[in-house]
Amino acid sequence: MSTVGKPLAHESALLHVSGSARYIDDLPELSGTLHAAFGMADCAHAQILKMDLEPVRHAAGVVSVLTAQDIPSSNNCGPVLQDEPILTQKLVQFYGQPLFLVLAESHDAARRAAKLAKIEYEPLPAILTVKEAVANESWVLPPIEIKRGDAVAALAKAPHCLTGKVQLGGQEHFYLETQIAYAMPREDGLHIHSSTQHPTEMQQMIAHMLGWGAHQVSVECRRMGGAFGGKESQSAQVACAAALGTWKTGHPVKLRLDRDDDMQITGKRHDFDIDWEVGFDDQGCILGLATTLASRCGFSADLSGPVNDRAAFHLDNCYYLDAVAIRSLRGKTNTVSNTAFRGFGGPQGMFAIEYIIDDIARYLNLDPLTVRQRNFYASPGSAQRTTTHYGMEVEDNVAPELVHQLATECEYIQRRQAISEFNQRSPLIKRGIALTPVKFGISFTASFYNQAGAIVHVYADGTVLVTHGGTEMGQGLYTKIRQIVAHEFGLAPEFVRLTSTDTSRVPNTSATAASSGTDLNGKAAQAAAQAVRHRLATLFATQHGVNIDDVRFKDGMLHAGSVSQEFGEVTLAAYRERIKLWESGFYATPKINYDKNTMQGRPFFYFAYGAACSEVELDTLTGESRVLRVDILHDAGKSINPALDIGQIEGGFVQGMGWLTCEELVWHQDKHRFGQLATHAPSTYKIPAVSDCPAIFNVKLFSNANVEDSIHRSKAVGEPPFMLAFSVFFALRDAASSAAGRPAPLQAPATPEALLRAIGGLEVGG
Repeated sequence: MSTVGKPLAHESALLHVSGSARYIDDLPELSGTLHAAFGMADCAHAQILKMDLEPVRHAAGVVSVLTAQDIPSSNNCGPVLQDEPILTQKLVQFYGQPLFLVLAESHDAARRAAKLAKIEYEPLPAILTVKEAVANESWVLPPIEIKRGDAVAALAKAPHCLTGKVQLGGQEHFYLETQIAYAMPREDGLHIHSSTQHPTEMQQMIAHMLGWGAHQVSVECRRMGGAFGGKESQSAQVACAAALGTWKTGHPVKLRLDRDDDMQITGKRHDFDIDWEVGFDDQGCILGLATTLASRCGFSADLSGPVNDRAAFHLDNCYYLDAVAIRSLRGKTNTVSNTAFRGFGGPQGMFAIEYIIDDIARYLNLDPLTVRQRNFYASPGSAQRTTTHYGMEVEDNVAPELVHQLATECEYIQRRQAISEFNQRSPLIKRGIALTPVKFGISFTASFYNQAGAIVHVYADGTVLVTHGGTEMGQGLYTKIRQIVAHEFGLAPEFVRLTSTDTSRVPNTSATAASSGTDLNGKAAQAAAQAVRHRLATLFATQHGVNIDDVRFKDGMLHAGSVSQEFGEVTLAAYRERIKLWESGFYATPKINYDKNTMQGRPFFYFAYGAACSEVELDTLTGESRVLRVDILHDAGKSINPALDIGQIEGGFVQGMGWLTCEELVWHQDKHRFGQLATHAPSTYKIPAVSDCPAIFNVKLFSNANVEDSIHRSKAVGEPPFMLAFSVFFALRDAASSAAGRPAPLQAPATPEALLRAIGGLEVGG
């Protein structure tokens, strides 16, 4: 029986629940290991006049204190531009920026000593908000525009026009395992255990910092305790600092950020200020749209370029936009540099169009779902309404069929009527409902990242070891790769083991991001396994006098007609015949053709689709709300592992719900702590709890196969479900609008305060 398509348990599930899974902080510490901590700035923007570190050096347990002057080559951890110092030397650009590194005999001693520095600053004006960045034309990267048709003319001719604006908050990654790296000296270089989604980038950053070749540095990652994009580029500063400490002292160095420090130092999801003017007809069909997407990027570029590009690409979501003008502003602020987060800008762009659709529906007094359906891209095979605003043909559109199926199965029309009747007789408690769709492009917009490598070792006893370029952060990538390789050899999963991702085994790896981990590494591992399988099939056919085309690998055996032999017997025979039993595999995503200068082309291999219907209840006196029921229908193609995919859908939805309802980032405004993150710990930053999950939570996979030749015709499922949570926000807006008796100007996150403001009719900034 094939392992592909089966709901197998996560390969580390038993280790997770028993506490036996080893993360970096669980690794046995080598003799002489030092523990590191950053000394951090306590102002938002200033010139450093004097930095007295003598009290730090003389603190108990301190072995060494390092500054920017100790970095031998490149003082940079920015992934795109060299604008982000590992340790800043003269200029502070955000509150909490690392200034120096303490190496001590214990983690506690290092953190205590770091607080003893005496630093003198010359304060400089600081910009904290998107609004301030736009007003000052403060950019980390130049603004860009994407246009199709004549939006101005279309707006002028449209029967109806609306203008609007909304503020969309950021989000803390809140991975369970904070940023951590453990650097170890080797006689010919360094080996670093890094909790990272991008081992190769860590390798390159460390090598550049030291002025070494990449072959002198190896980076390894077996598993992460969560990442969500926060360990794609932002793990570099921690990895570089640990490596610097080891290079300087000759000791192993571990740098593990405390939760408070992690939240101060590391970037978040970009928050956006969005405004628009939209023209539409009596049916709610969009005729013209002009919008500005302005984001808070922080003090450096990091990945803000591609994040904001994807926001502009995904402005359409499932809707055809004939005449559109998008202006994307990348605001430079004196806050931590924002970075990749699940969806990578896509959620922000899609939120904009969903809010616009909702406004149109309320203006015309139409059901929002009806307006959504009328604006959908046409089904494949249509002559019109199939091309995106960036020039890509939508060839796999299943949104109309999927949304219709979900609306029917969850009884959307009947429930909306029942909610309307409930609200008429309930003066204080109001309910709302919304059904929202998702269309999400799969691939890196940086096209060169759409590649992967893997190595498959088959041992003489018939067992298999696999390594590849992807990293495991709990999403089940290793489990799916295990299933893919086991399928190729007709083996049970227990005969296949995955070893840690290591740049010394598979070089030039791409980040495990963009929901492409299984797509890329699965294809690479499959290619390697198929090469070995062909050699085994050739040997079996030769020895038994059968046709190679008749050889089948199944149930731990090789079969051809009436002849069968155990897999382990064939591999032993191959070893004795000196037949190569290992192979490397490589995969590069086809069809990608995108010009980043014109923002036109095909940046995505395919689209993943989904839809969710959420019903909520709102207390209009307190602003408290709860989600009563959620129904999800999601397109995972031909799922490799339905259990893992459903888990990702549930987790992504709840994380998205947190972003849009309870997770709020706040910075101090008083002069003594101006620019300091106030929501810097679990006590001040609220992620969803078990009690926030809907009592009724129905999740179903849509019956579909990828039209593109993805691995086993599956579809990516890491990021797309995150946007299903839009249904919660717009259900809350539905309830608030019912309470207000008019469209409620609800901002995100929809905290109790925001909901009460919306009921009261307060606009953005009110």
